[in-house]
Amino acid sequence: MAVLLRRGAPYLVLVLAAAAILFPFLWMILTSLKPETEIVRFPPKLFPDHFTLESYKNIWNRIPFLTLFKNSVIFSVGVTVVSLVFDSMAAFAFARLRFPGKDKAFVLILVALMIPVQVTMIPLFLMLNDWGWIDTFLGLMVPRATNAFGIFMLRQFFIGLPKELDESARMDGCSELRLYARIIIPLAKPAIASLAIFHLMYNWNDLMWPLIITTSKEMRTIPAGLALFMGQHVVEYGVLTAGVTISIAPLVIAFLCAQTYFVQGIAFTGLKE
Repeated sequence: MAVLLRRGAPYLVLVLAAAAILFPFLWMILTSLKPETEIVRFPPKLFPDHFTLESYKNIWNRIPFLTLFKNSVIFSVGVTVVSLVFDSMAAFAFARLRFPGKDKAFVLILVALMIPVQVTMIPLFLMLNDWGWIDTFLGLMVPRATNAFGIFMLRQFFIGLPKELDESARMDGCSELRLYARIIIPLAKPAIASLAIFHLMYNWNDLMWPLIITTSKEMRTIPAGLALFMGQHVVEYGVLTAGVTISIAPLVIAFLCAQTYFVQGIAFTGLKE
């Protein structure tokens, strides 16, 4: 019996942890299927007495949800692609090349990780306003074109790749750019897929930056658009939960598609000297 308990205890802990993580999502989905009267009643109930799709109908009629969805796709996917290119190039330079001031420059990257993003919002807003980039995709995306965490994460992965690969490639006349594109990047697919998921999730769910930079409904992303349903005195929980339920679907699909690479990337990306 004791052996059975020892073997079953880890699985029980994992099941309880999974239930604790999934419960808020279950509550959100079921709330989106409730009438407004059932959502605000006390004591609350998990399962609705009457299922309704009214909140899902309202989300399309009350706000330009399709436009918000399109803006979120352009913003999050665009930033993810550009960031992966710049982050991987910078990480390749820090991990595989030798140049003056490399260590000092990497220390600055680490320092950037410690600066709260809220500290830079006002200077960025003033600068983008001077450039006329407020309420544009350039204003949304350019400040996110690279990321200190992405550079750090990929550098740690690139350091773990054998140095002999570089030496063999250079002996065959391979340039640094070709070494980066043909050898390092294909080997770093797990780390790049993991970083892509992180970038996509962060930018897709970001509320503060799009809310500051955009001023019109035509440029809002989903989180900024859904904030319109949170008034000072009234919060429309049904429409909010319906919108959030729809918005998380692309993230779930992206994670499922990259799940294998994601797990490998987290496993193999560590702190290496």
